[in-house]
Amino acid sequence: MNDSVATTASVPPTQIAPPKRLNFFERYLTLWVLACMVAGVLLGKALPDAVAALSRLEFAQGSQVNIPIAVLIWLMIYPMMLKVDFGALAGVTRRPRGLLVTLFVNWLVKPFSMAFFAWLFLQHVFAAWVDAETARHYTAGLIILAAAPCTAMVFVWSYLTEGDPAYTLVQVALNDLIMLFAFAPLVMFLCGVANVIVPSKVLITSVVVFIVIPLAAGWLTRTLLIRSRGRAWFEKNFLPRFHPVTVVALLATLVLIFAFQAENLTTRWFAVLLLAVPILVQVYFNASLAYGLMRLFRVPHNVAAPGALIGASNFFELAVAVAITLFGPGSPAALACVVGVLVEVPVMLSVCRACNATRAWYQRGVGAGA
Repeated sequence: MNDSVATTASVPPTQIAPPKRLNFFERYLTLWVLACMVAGVLLGKALPDAVAALSRLEFAQGSQVNIPIAVLIWLMIYPMMLKVDFGALAGVTRRPRGLLVTLFVNWLVKPFSMAFFAWLFLQHVFAAWVDAETARHYTAGLIILAAAPCTAMVFVWSYLTEGDPAYTLVQVALNDLIMLFAFAPLVMFLCGVANVIVPSKVLITSVVVFIVIPLAAGWLTRTLLIRSRGRAWFEKNFLPRFHPVTVVALLATLVLIFAFQAENLTTRWFAVLLLAVPILVQVYFNASLAYGLMRLFRVPHNVAAPGALIGASNFFELAVAVAITLFGPGSPAALACVVGVLVEVPVMLSVCRACNATRAWYQRGVGAGA
C-alpha cells in the first residue's frame, strides 16, 4: 500500500477529503478524442494519397504490421509496462477473491459475451441494414476489442473510484501476463465461430509486436533501473519523463487511426451508430456482473470498483492495431474497433459515477468486517 492510503483515524472529523481530480489532459479526454477524430478525418479526406501511402508501410512484405501504428503503439505501451510490478503478484494470495472475479469476467465472460452480442445485434437485429459478410467482419473487430483487457486507463478509473492502487496494479499485471498466451487463441477461436478466417501467423506476429516486445522491454528497463538507481528514483525521476510521450503518442495514434478510417466514418456513419449498440450493452453487462459478483463475495469497494471497470474496459489501442494488421486499415473490423475508442471514454466515466453513487449500498451488503 502506498503512502497516500491513510487510516481514517488520522484524519480530523471536520476535514473533508478533496474531490478526485484528473490532470488537464485526462479531464478533457473525451474532447481530445473528438478533436483527434475530426483532425484525422479531415486529414484523410484532404490528403488521401499520403494517408494511403502511410497505411501501406509495413515492416516486411506480407507482414501486415503497419510501421507508423506499431511505433506509436510502442510509445504508448512501453511507459504503461514500466509501471507494472510483476513482483506484486505474490502478495495477492492474501486477498484473492477480487482478483478471481476480475479474471473470470475478463477471460471467461467478456470475449464470449461480446461475440454473442455482436452476433445478436449485427447479424440478426440489424440484419436489414448490414449485409452478412460485413456483419461477420464487424463481429471479428468487436471480438478483438473485447479479447484484450485495458491496461492503461484502468489506473485513471481506479483513481476516480478511490480504488486500492496496489491491488489495481496486481490486476493489470496478471492480465498482461495472461494476455501473452490467451489473446491469440481466443481471437482465433471466436472469429472461427463467427466464420471469419484469421491468419494465425499474422495474429501471432501481432501479439509479438504489440504485446511481447513492449512488455519485455518495460519489464527489463524497470528491473535494471530499480536495481541500479533505486525505486524512489525510478518512480519520481524516470517515469514522469514518459508522461508527455504517452500523451502525444496516444493523440497521434488516434489521428492516424481516424485518417485511415476517414472514408468509412464519413460514408458509414449509420454503421457507427449500429456498432455502438453491442459495445454499450457489453460494457454495462460486464461492469454490472463484476460489481455484483464482488459484492456477493464480500470484496471491499476499493477493490470491487476498479475490478468492475477492468472487467468492462478494453485495450482499444492494441485492438485497433491488431485489427489493422489482420484486416487492413479501411476494413470493417478496424472500424468496429475505432467505434470502441469513441464509446469507451464517456461510457467508462459513467460507470465510475455509478460505482461512486452506489458505494453506500455496496458497503451495506459487504459489511464492516470485509
